[in-house]
Amino acid sequence: MPQPFHLAIPVHSLPAARGFYGDLFGCPEGRSSDEWVDFDFFGHQVVAHLDPGRKPHVHHNEVDGHDVPVPHFGVVMEWSAWHQLAERLRARGVRFEIEPGIRFAGQVGEQATMFLYDPSGNALEFKAFRDPSRLFAK
Repeated sequence: MPQPFHLAIPVHSLPAARGFYGDLFGCPEGRSSDEWVDFDFFGHQVVAHLDPGRKPHVHHNEVDGHDVPVPHFGVVMEWSAWHQLAERLRARGVRFEIEPGIRFAGQVGEQATMFLYDPSGNALEFKAFRDPSRLFAK
């Protein structure tokens, strides 16, 4: 496995962040304070920092016919795990910014992808490749 990344994100509410990252995604909680919470986000360290006045700014770029929110972050998952997550999120009634589906079908970069927002307006993408070696293929 590659080295885990560290990402600090602003959130308007730590309880909402705990509900989203902890309860919805099952990310174990690490250290915390009254101002921040560490989450084990699929093996990576995502830290939710309290920013009560958070006003998200999101730009969109067209990618394969979809308006992709920028900035965004997420993980590249194993193919079957991605499908299981998509079904679990659908069953929980999650609202997707871009519904789960296949992007770049039949091309080198073919991938399963879905986008959603956390309660503080941070955009997340979850993706998977049938052939993981294609992650950086041109």
